[in-house]
Amino acid sequence: MSDNEPLPHAWHIEDREYRRQEERRGRRFAYTSLDPARTALVVVDMVPFFVEANPYCRGIVPNVRRLAGRLRTAGGTVAWVLPGRTERTRVGDEFHGPEAAEMFRNAGGSGPLSDRLWHGFTVGADDVLVEKTAPSAFFPGHCPLPERLEARGIDTVLITGTVTNVCCESSARDASTLGYRVVMLADANATGRDQDHNATLHTVYRSFGDVRPTAEVLALIDGGAF
Repeated sequence: MSDNEPLPHAWHIEDREYRRQEERRGRRFAYTSLDPARTALVVVDMVPFFVEANPYCRGIVPNVRRLAGRLRTAGGTVAWVLPGRTERTRVGDEFHGPEAAEMFRNAGGSGPLSDRLWHGFTVGADDVLVEKTAPSAFFPGHCPLPERLEARGIDTVLITGTVTNVCCESSARDASTLGYRVVMLADANATGRDQDHNATLHTVYRSFGDVRPTAEVLALIDGGAF
């Protein structure tokens, strides 16, 4: 396989973590059903800056599309979250280095939000499009997403996008803190290495929400319960 072909992550959660949750609450997953009308698919940072450079990001595009299409049809919300351009700061320059800091400040591109998404996606008429100016899409004051979801009565968020262990994990943690039912998609998040991806899945499953593959979440959207 060439470096340019899309790749799936070899995702994994250890059996001992599944057993730990089963012993604590009597079942493997916290959320065994969902109401599509109260559910949002949150797609984080799927813009050319990230997707072009990472075959794992390109590998999740089909699953994100499947989830978006199925949830829309079922009456749910699809929310596209893009990186917003932030102000230059001394701390940012100090931490990243001036050149890298400037690169990250402009990662989201410019122009209409729908035009800045990866070309493999289509934005629906009722979809939510927002920018964030922090790693998390749910950090107060840095993204309007929580207010937009509250207005739609959303109580469950399906976290997808890139990168797993930075903006996606930050969003999952903050969404949990705000009281959302969080489900992270094991095969619809992407980062640069399997070990980093799996470390985040472990952390989220242990403390912040469920971790499920796309096929299981599609079944939940269709009204299954397991």
